[in-house]
Amino acid sequence: MQTFTTTTPLFEVMRDPSAHGIISAEIPELANNPILHTLYHYPLGLILGTEERLQGDVARREEILARITALTPAPGAHANSKPTRSRARSDYEPEDTTEASAKVTFPSSGAKWAAFEIELIGPRHGNPFTDVELSAEFCSSGTSLTVPGFYDGDATYRIRFLVPESGTWSFTTASNARSLNGISGAFDAGAAASRGVVRVAEQFHFAYDDGAPYVPIGTTSYVWTHQGNALEEQTLKSLAAGPFNKMRMCVFPKSYLFNENEPEIYPYEGSVEAGFDYLRPNPAFWRHLERRIDQLEELGIEADLILFHAYDRWGFSAMGPDADDLFVQYAVARLASRRNIWWSLANEYDLMFDKTTDDWERFAGIVTKNDPNQHLLSIHNCRDFYDHSRPWVTHCSIQRRDIYKTAEMTTEWREQYGKPIVIDECAYEGNIDQGWGNITGEEMTRRFWEGAVRGGYVGHGETYMDPDDILWWAKGGELKGTSPERIGFLRRILDEAPGGRLEPLEGSWDVPSAGIENEYELIYFGFNQPTYRRFVKPQDLTYEIDIIDTWNMTVDTLPGTFSGRFRIELPGRQYVAVRLRAVA
Repeated sequence: MQTFTTTTPLFEVMRDPSAHGIISAEIPELANNPILHTLYHYPLGLILGTEERLQGDVARREEILARITALTPAPGAHANSKPTRSRARSDYEPEDTTEASAKVTFPSSGAKWAAFEIELIGPRHGNPFTDVELSAEFCSSGTSLTVPGFYDGDATYRIRFLVPESGTWSFTTASNARSLNGISGAFDAGAAASRGVVRVAEQFHFAYDDGAPYVPIGTTSYVWTHQGNALEEQTLKSLAAGPFNKMRMCVFPKSYLFNENEPEIYPYEGSVEAGFDYLRPNPAFWRHLERRIDQLEELGIEADLILFHAYDRWGFSAMGPDADDLFVQYAVARLASRRNIWWSLANEYDLMFDKTTDDWERFAGIVTKNDPNQHLLSIHNCRDFYDHSRPWVTHCSIQRRDIYKTAEMTTEWREQYGKPIVIDECAYEGNIDQGWGNITGEEMTRRFWEGAVRGGYVGHGETYMDPDDILWWAKGGELKGTSPERIGFLRRILDEAPGGRLEPLEGSWDVPSAGIENEYELIYFGFNQPTYRRFVKPQDLTYEIDIIDTWNMTVDTLPGTFSGRFRIELPGRQYVAVRLRAVA
């Protein structure tokens, strides 16, 4: 039988309850290290040999190592075990159970691009989360869509459908539970209740289903929904007053720097002390998450929902294939009816050392199979990019790889992948000790402009030190930085562009520009500071010219009009843009 050795990765040791207990008792600072995940792939012997508490105490180090290597790994009911999922059985209910006998409730009417919900009261024995399969086929005017259902606890099942078209819709349920099988109904869907789902548009951009352009101006607050009502409401208040229309956020809680508090509610039944049952989701947790996502929708904000991440002390990052698959299926069944959902398979997928490309491809298959509305779907890197050319990847969700160059790479990534480039993590405005978390507001704003003029979309984050460890990037709360207001100014400039978006132009060798040839051009000088600029334009075209100070948020229109060869004076400051607008 396999045992632990000095070469066993720390991750395998820490997820064993007995070995975890030894390290927690003997080296508590290691077990509680907020960046423990960064040590997971190193061998046990190396970690013990470099642990500060054990320096100079070879006997104690050897004693701890001997105790761990004497163990036989035996996953049990502990939080870090990998449970095996039972499969739905045809005999879940006895044969004398009348088919379609479950109590069912649903509205008689709905609306296009709004959620329609069927509620069923059914069996609750065994584990309905794994023992019962439930779906419904929705049909209208030749269109047929299969929608998965889910168990919501307390003998209640739900099937949620984001209605894609107006008209009369009928449905019929299918289930291995006889009482839930074969239930039929119909409803009328009226005119559109929203703009619909955000889709890829014109290859590199986004638009709502109704055709209106969508320009992602995103921010990140990974675990804002795990902070309790007061702080979560403050986050919503800050969002309502800010410029952002996309929020990157995690399903699972996070264990990392400035993320050492316990959440008030967990995604699974169980507790920290007794462990969690990864095959029994906690419906109260999911209802809370749904409420927050709905509140984002009310603010016009897309919820870019991260399904997996490595920053974990509860075992959620390593539940095992069966529990992982159940989690993805359950998340999609519950949330795909939300108009404002984006799926992100992972934040920094390459830090999840026990998951392979096959796992990520399997998760992507589960999402695409179970989401009839095919919301946007991505995966996010730490160091190594995922293969964004995969057909299921709708857009590139990118973290910078170079220390300095970030938005400047937009041009290259557009050419490489032929998809929208969303630099969700370009570094954060703040003052912590990590290089990714201490750029200035000026530099954050510059990266936004640089990415926009190159035809991409840059995301915001904020990591200013706080005596209570309430950093926006992690927990939300109040925005303290200088960049959000300037990002809002950029958003207004983008809204004024033809079609509400920017496409790069060939421009000049020394400065990026975007717009429509001979009609509209936005030129961004970034950290350069010219005092004048020469132009050569067709003699038969006339332009009005604006000098835009992107930091001071001013737009000064030059007197008169311009055509042919001409020169304009510039203020000789950094962060200036020039806008040319053709006039009749």
